[in-house]
Amino acid sequence: MEKLNDYRDIAKEYAGKFIDYLPTLLGAIVLLLVGLWVIKLIVGYLRKLFDKKDYDPTLEKFTLNAASWGLKIILFVLVITQLGVESASLVAAIGAAGLAIGLALQGSLSNLAGGVLIIVLKPFKVGDWIEAQGVSGSVAEISLFYTKIDTFGNQRAVVPNGQLSNDNIINYSFNGTRRENLSFGISYDDDIKKAKEVLTNLVKEQKDILTDPAPQVLVAELGDSSVNFSVRYFAPNAVFWDIHWYMIEEGKIRLEEAGMTIPYPQRDVYLYDQTKMKGTEREKQSE
Repeated sequence: MEKLNDYRDIAKEYAGKFIDYLPTLLGAIVLLLVGLWVIKLIVGYLRKLFDKKDYDPTLEKFTLNAASWGLKIILFVLVITQLGVESASLVAAIGAAGLAIGLALQGSLSNLAGGVLIIVLKPFKVGDWIEAQGVSGSVAEISLFYTKIDTFGNQRAVVPNGQLSNDNIINYSFNGTRRENLSFGISYDDDIKKAKEVLTNLVKEQKDILTDPAPQVLVAELGDSSVNFSVRYFAPNAVFWDIHWYMIEEGKIRLEEAGMTIPYPQRDVYLYDQTKMKGTEREKQSE
């Protein structure tokens, strides 16, 4: 019976404390709900602001996520403080937790920092053709931790931003045009001026090849078995590869139609009869 009375006393005590604490708890819940609603309004306003202007999609996504999480962290601190937890203790706990998480996720934080650098410095954007970390392809997506690249073979490569931001990056799409340097070889017996004229006319026929800077057809090298021409020109990225393949095929056809010989590496091999050579040496010794 005494134990039952003790339980009743404990229940009354905690019930009284709960009733006294109830306004604080309700205030924290109201603060949480109102705070989430305000955060939703702010993020929605920022999204509309980005939609009105032509901002980079990656920058837009990063800013919205950062704003949402930052405001939620502030709201969490306010709610915990409202519940009676001292703000100094809470900040110290968050700092200790952040340090522990930072040490455990060094690689991920490196990728995060790399993602921020890529978004801010913009060495490339979605849709650009780049080459980095042994991967070449079109940028499909830039996130905070990884960059996704679609390769020429239609494979999806996922490259960590930490490595990507600390390595050399070749952006083939940045300038809008690319320079080509094709090589054609003719025989030493062929007419150099005629071959140069054929290749020059072929370049002039291509409407998509830029005239400024002007294309060039030069004798680049006197090789072991051929006289090598260098055909240099600039072309827009959209048609660069179409012109590349056409120029190689049509260049060979035009040179052959003009009577030129497309040489290939060759080697002369001489065979000697060792028995006859030894007999000749003996005859010389006997004399």
